[in-house]
Parts: sequence; structure tokens; C-alpha cells
Amino acid sequence: MDQLMAMRAFTRVVETGSFTQAADSLNMPIATLSKLVKALEAHLEVRLLHRTTRRVVSTPEGEAYYEKALRVLIDIEDIDTSFRVSRSTPKGHLRIDVGGSTARDVLIPLLPDFMQRYPDIRIDLGVADRPVDMIGGNVDCVIRGGPLNDSSLIARHIGDAEMVTCATPNYLKKFGVPAYPQELCNGHRLVSYLSPVTGRAFPFRFRKNGQTHETVAAHYLGVNESNGHLAASVAGLGIIQTFRYSAKSYLADGTLVEILQAWRPAAYPFHVVYPQNRHLTHRLRVFIAWIAEVFSAALKG
Repeated sequence: MDQLMAMRAFTRVVETGSFTQAADSLNMPIATLSKLVKALEAHLEVRLLHRTTRRVVSTPEGEAYYEKALRVLIDIEDIDTSFRVSRSTPKGHLRIDVGGSTARDVLIPLLPDFMQRYPDIRIDLGVADRPVDMIGGNVDCVIRGGPLNDSSLIARHIGDAEMVTCATPNYLKKFGVPAYPQELCNGHRLVSYLSPVTGRAFPFRFRKNGQTHETVAAHYLGVNESNGHLAASVAGLGIIQTFRYSAKSYLADGTLVEILQAWRPAAYPFHVVYPQNRHLTHRLRVFIAWIAEVFSAALKG
């Protein structure tokens, strides 16, 4: 038995909760992975996993072994990396997840620079507003905006995006230009961004002289994807609140008009996030350093 490979196989099963996903992430046949885990259990003379038709869970012994095995694997990778980094260029495969409008308007336009600097790194880019299972999906890092509530993740602040409230000239001609946030509740059509997780509409937020105000009104249209959300306002369906970087070109050519400028909400923070139990590979380190270097300026446009 290759004990090191068996430990890697076992830890990936625990992290993904699935033999199939673990085998896919390690690029090995599921039969091979299953044999490795069974051989490890035989070697240790203890059952590490409970297998059912729907899920795989650790036994108490498996949980204890996972914690110890993970530390060993991380230490081994740290030793290897310390010898390789100084004399090699980063290479390999990065899996990154990012929201729709952030991918289109910020990250993808920046990627040619990264890929020119590090031509031996391949990237799989997952684009969706819905949160991803980083462990189960074997995702190296995600770029997300807003508050972070998961204490099992490590986050690095990489910039702040300005928010704008806007609509088309034709809409404003028909429904009027609101002078105060409260007027949005009086006959205006709001195009709300819906949480991809809960389906609830995010309130329109405003800030002036240190005071914050939230407008919670029934929306005329709700959209749960950022590109579609912007497109709805460009089509004249109503007022939206969105990132300036997304609306920038439409504001510049007059397709959209900013309103309530004196009530702009606080800037929206962005972070690059990765699991705290995930070893920081050389390729992930250089990506995080690069994104921290260039992302903030791109958010401002």
C-alpha cells in the first residue's frame, strides 16, 4: 500500500463526502481510490468511514485520523514547496470561483496579465453568483463581495466597489427622478437583486452624512444573477442599485443615468477566500498576491 496516497485519498473523501468527487479531484479511478481507503483501514485495523447509498461520513476514529493525517500532508507539502519555490516557476492547475458580473467586468479582463506572468498555470474559472462548496468542489479560492460569515475560511481583502443607483432616461422621463430614497416607495419600479441562496431581495441601501437608510419595497422585478440584473435596467424595466464597474459603460454613453448621487451607499468590500485547512500551494500564493495587487484599481475603473 502507498500509505501517503492512501492518506490523500482518505482526506479527500472526508472533505468531499463522496468517493466519486474525491476520485475526480485526485484524477484517479474510483475503484483505485476505494481500494486505497480499504487498505488504509486494514492497515490501521479500524473503520474510518461509514458508507451508505447516499453519503459517506467519518467514524469517530476517522475524524481523529483525518485531523492528524491532514497535518502530516500539509507538513510534507510545506517541505516540498520550501525546496521547489526558490528554484522553480509556479505551475499546475487552479480552480477559481467568481460571481457573474465580477468575472465579466473585472477578473477576466485582468487575466491576460496573470497568464502572461505565469504561463505554466492553468485555470478553471467557475462563474456563478451562487456560493460554491469549496471543499466538495475542490475549489482553490473564490472571489466574493459582501460580508463573510464562514469562520472556516480565510479571507484577504482585495478592494472595495462603489455602488450606484440608476435607470434609463426613458424610465426617468416617464416615472420622474426621485430626490430622496423614500420616494422609491411611491410609484417607482424597482429591479431588485435576489439572493441566489434565499431568494430574498436585497434592500436598496443609502448613506448620507454618516446616516444609513434602507428602502424595503415590493420590487417590480427580481433577478438572481448579476448580469441579468443589470440587463433588466438597461431594458428600461426599472431602477437598480449595482456596482459602478458593471454600469460604467452604460453610464458613460447615457444608456443609464445615475440618481440619488448624494445618497450613495457605503463601498462594497471584496475578498479572495480559501479554506483554512487547504495547503497554500505556490500557484495559489502567487494568484492571491497578484489579485491583491491589481483588483482594487480595476474595481474603481
